[in-house]
Amino acid sequence: MKLLILLIGMVLVVEGLPYAAAPEAMREWLKKLSEIPAAQLRYVGFIAMAAGLLICWIAQRSSFFQ
Repeated sequence: MKLLILLIGMVLVVEGLPYAAAPEAMREWLKKLSEIPAAQLRYVGFIAMAAGLLICWIAQRSSFFQ
């Protein structure tokens, strides 16, 4: 459970960093993002999830990260 809480905290740090570092650039980026079709966003989301799952699977199976 501690690892899950740490993971959520790290995700929040990574997600909040661009807003804190460059809020105006993020506002422009979000405007552009809102113009992308939903199907394309869904595709990119699935690709990101698959990449994340692959990274987690490799980290669990590999002795490299120990």
